[in-house]
Amino acid sequence: MAECGASGGGSSGDSLDKSITLPPDEIFRNLENAKRFAIDIGGSLTKLAYYSTVQHKVAKVRSFDHSGKDAEQDHEPPYEISVQEEITARLHFVKFENTYIEACLDFIKDHLVNTETKVIQATGGGAYKFKDLIEEKLRLKVDKEDVMTCLIKGCNFVLKNIPQEAFMYQKDSDPEFRFQTNHPNIFPYLLVNIGSGVSIVKVETEDRFEWVGGSSIGGGTFWGLGALLTKTKKFDELLHLASKGQHANVDMLVQDIYGGAHQTLGLSGNLIASSFGKSATADREFSKEDMAKSLLHMISNDIGQLACLYARLHCLDRVYFGGFFIRGHPVTMRTITYSINFFSKGEVQALFLRHEGYLGAIGAFLKGAEQDNPNQYSWGENYAGSSGLMSTSPELCPTQRTRSGTFDLLEMDRLERPLVNLPLLLDPSSYVPDTVDLTDDALARKYWLTCFEEALDGVVKRAVASQPESADAAERAEKFRQKYWSKLQTLRHQPFAYGTLTVRSLLDTREHCLNEFSFPDPYSKVKQKENGIALKCFQGVVHALDSLGWEERQLALVKGLLAGNVFDWGAKAVSDVLESDPQFGFEEAKRKLQERPWLVDSYNKWLQRLKGPPHKCALIFADNSGIDIILGVFPFVRELLFRGTEVILACNSGPALNDVTYNESLIVADRIAAMDPVVHSALQEERLLLVQTGSSSPCLDLSRLDQGLAVLARERGADLVVIEGMGRAVHTNYHAALRCESLKLAVVKNAWLAERLGGRLFSVIFKYEVPAE
Repeated sequence: MAECGASGGGSSGDSLDKSITLPPDEIFRNLENAKRFAIDIGGSLTKLAYYSTVQHKVAKVRSFDHSGKDAEQDHEPPYEISVQEEITARLHFVKFENTYIEACLDFIKDHLVNTETKVIQATGGGAYKFKDLIEEKLRLKVDKEDVMTCLIKGCNFVLKNIPQEAFMYQKDSDPEFRFQTNHPNIFPYLLVNIGSGVSIVKVETEDRFEWVGGSSIGGGTFWGLGALLTKTKKFDELLHLASKGQHANVDMLVQDIYGGAHQTLGLSGNLIASSFGKSATADREFSKEDMAKSLLHMISNDIGQLACLYARLHCLDRVYFGGFFIRGHPVTMRTITYSINFFSKGEVQALFLRHEGYLGAIGAFLKGAEQDNPNQYSWGENYAGSSGLMSTSPELCPTQRTRSGTFDLLEMDRLERPLVNLPLLLDPSSYVPDTVDLTDDALARKYWLTCFEEALDGVVKRAVASQPESADAAERAEKFRQKYWSKLQTLRHQPFAYGTLTVRSLLDTREHCLNEFSFPDPYSKVKQKENGIALKCFQGVVHALDSLGWEERQLALVKGLLAGNVFDWGAKAVSDVLESDPQFGFEEAKRKLQERPWLVDSYNKWLQRLKGPPHKCALIFADNSGIDIILGVFPFVRELLFRGTEVILACNSGPALNDVTYNESLIVADRIAAMDPVVHSALQEERLLLVQTGSSSPCLDLSRLDQGLAVLARERGADLVVIEGMGRAVHTNYHAALRCESLKLAVVKNAWLAERLGGRLFSVIFKYEVPAE
């Protein structure tokens, strides 16, 4: 969030520079490449949306051209790496007070270079008020869009693309936000928009929705009556008064009417029997705070009962609330939540949205960009460029509710390919990728945040070392350090800023920040070197395995998988060893492994299964480059192929730590095929297929996978899923329930986590699961 001071006018961006502490180009980022605009202007806030192209560095790998050479040189790496510029699409959303609109429009006008459009889509009541100003400043024609259509389109977009967009609000919990995992099918739902009045809309599909009801008693009623009662003209100040009030001083409660007899009626004595009931008979003045609280309860209860009745009438259990009455205010969220819970007897949940304030701007943008068909893509929140959800507790920060002079930012990156659920999930609607919720677990949160802080120096050092030819690498790496450190401090105080806090979200935020400062693949040279070393050992490892008896070989293959998984540069216990002992290799890693019985050990059950018929098709999610993929995974793949099982080998689409990428896996597989006839024929006959996951994370979310992978898994009838590595099989998916057999295996390379799981460093998890019939 960028803090601001007083606003001013002016004909350039100078006034904006003076009124905010963050440079304007850190708020309106990539503005020079903006192609399309939309704006949503409400009574007090403006939300600007624009689409831009972002140029960033990517590390590309490709095989050497050996035409005209007799053979490769022994010392030559297995492939070459080049850093290239790539252009991707990004959506930017900026929210600011209407006070700043002229200064912001001036800044945008001065920095527009490559815009492709002559039109700006506009929605909200202020679109009419500011139409002439926008057209004059930006020289773009204002096209006004229907408010409700924009809200629905925006709501659909965030629910589809931001996995933890919706939350329940629980005032007395720590934290107060309880995030919901999005249902794979977001429809149908009820949207209750509380502006001046109340609109209730039933949304059935992307394009089909209907207004089913509403009320004239809404946010405007609270504001208007509140102003008459308290002489307070500002909405946020009125809510602040309400947060300090005691409504029972003004309201007549059930116990005030029935005394102790209320229990025989089955009613709570604290229920409101009559809003403002005491004011008719009491001969005294009431405080502004108490009257504001009573008014808030009266209107919230009315809206809650109305929403509950419409939800029941249309058989809907998902009800999302939005509008300026909500806008992240804890007191309104609490009273709405209580009301819905009371009237539905807990059957309907009140759900709120992290990005509720942006729905209109997102919808207006989508309306204007229909020819680009943005809905055919998947989008992902860029944590590096987004403000996140701020704490809304008035007790913690009484001045923040005014939101005076703050700019909220949201950035969404367009992903290369559509992401979908893995069809092998047992119940996609209840799937939660992450094993531990750090938002809930304060002890784990403190440990992991400290762990990531302590690892920061090493990441910075690795980033600089990955670009020795770059003159500004050290400067960019320092900016990365500051940005990620700042994110970690935000998450210490507001662990809910980007949804549920998990080890996965901490890792992903770090990757986003590295990309932000053009460090696309800090481990590219490490991976290149380790892949080269491991390829030279492949034939020897396979020869040794082939010389073993069948049962002895099965255990050796599993131990090879586990030993390979030790080579994880993301684990400090491992990176310390690898940096201090360059000779540490495959055999040394095997000796590090815990002896059987392992911490989680269902190997005997797995061995018995192998004595049965072969699996039809195995889907394997690989982890690290080098020894892991080449000496651990590929011999295991080779054995499955030999048994008659087809294999889909899935690797990350983009880089993260030293994890193997899809493009690297293609080169590695090609090199192995040149040495091994089993792998060679399987590739030729498409019994071994290499695919990308659609992810650039060290963890794995099975609800957001590349569509091509999902289609292939279904077409090939995958009946075994193998997930390896601490990030994919322990931090995520440890409890994932699948429709088919699964193998989750990892070496625990973190002493604190190992102790928590009841083991020690380098404990082994080998979890073979068969779904219940």
